[in-house]
Amino acid sequence: MRDLAALPKAHLHLHFTGSMRPATLAELAEAQGVRVPAALLDGVPDVPADVRGWFRFQRLYEAARAVVRTEGAMRRVLREAVEDDAAEGSRRLEIQVDPTSYAPHVGGLVPALEIVLDEARAAQDATGVSVGVVVAASRMRHPMEARTLARLAARYAGDGPGRVVGFGLSNDERRGDTEQFAPAFAIAARAGLPGVPHGGELLGPGHVRDVVTHLHPRRLGHGVRASEDPALLAELAAAGVACEVCPASNVSLGVYRESRQVPLATLLAAGVPVALGADDPLLFGTRLVAQYDAARAVHGLDDTALAGLARDSVSASLAPEADRRRWLGEIDAWVGGATVPGGAPAAAAAAR
Repeated sequence: MRDLAALPKAHLHLHFTGSMRPATLAELAEAQGVRVPAALLDGVPDVPADVRGWFRFQRLYEAARAVVRTEGAMRRVLREAVEDDAAEGSRRLEIQVDPTSYAPHVGGLVPALEIVLDEARAAQDATGVSVGVVVAASRMRHPMEARTLARLAARYAGDGPGRVVGFGLSNDERRGDTEQFAPAFAIAARAGLPGVPHGGELLGPGHVRDVVTHLHPRRLGHGVRASEDPALLAELAAAGVACEVCPASNVSLGVYRESRQVPLATLLAAGVPVALGADDPLLFGTRLVAQYDAARAVHGLDDTALAGLARDSVSASLAPEADRRRWLGEIDAWVGGATVPGGAPAAAAAAR
């Protein structure tokens, strides 16, 4: 079996705080004299079935976010996220951030976003991983705040290094009225920013239809519950709407009891593009390659099918077309058994 860390791929579903290394969390907490829940530091990826669910996740996420209070901490989290993806063969990382969470500590929304974008450029130069930033609003806040974030994202829109490449909507799917967020997505769309909202993890096909109808997404964060409606699956496939499937998240949040129940085969059989993601490695205990490992070991995908997932991830990315074509060629070389030329770290070294 081929090395999955050597498989060129794009990572399209990773949250800023949730990308943090446990060791970094521990150091930042110690420096501030803050105690964090042991569950964030115990290195145990499996969440017991009787405590799985959204509210446990949200409590832990907020505890982790509370230690990211300085520009230096923000830069470190971003840089290490890119380094970790480079080590796993990612050619592209599209990382989601809600600058509202960090703005009070660094002087406002604009400085918070500019810190992330500046460090994304630096990390791309250092590692060779192409980095795009997705500004994500929260369903937990008023839709007017989403419009503010959309206008901010529009100011920094572009496909160059360290630019805002998309606009998202995250947090508890059961909160907020999806239609009320449509004006924010329209603002982003006018600036050329595709919509990449969450949908169809905690709620079923009806929620996916609402998101598709009102927010017109290029991709869906998760989308796995669309598998319960064959007609909806056919519509997603026909429209080419990719699903960012994060199996570890689905199990940890109690959507499915076991990884084998994640409907990966159903999505693929319907022709829906699938991009595997790690979502929040800090909380779910596994990174991107582990999702490919599970697709191989649990779902029985062979190397050709795994390469197909990698192709879907690259094709669904918001990277420039020339980059996507090059990465697709590298995936073909991996399937053919050839040594993939370059790779993210090697490309960075060559550039230096």
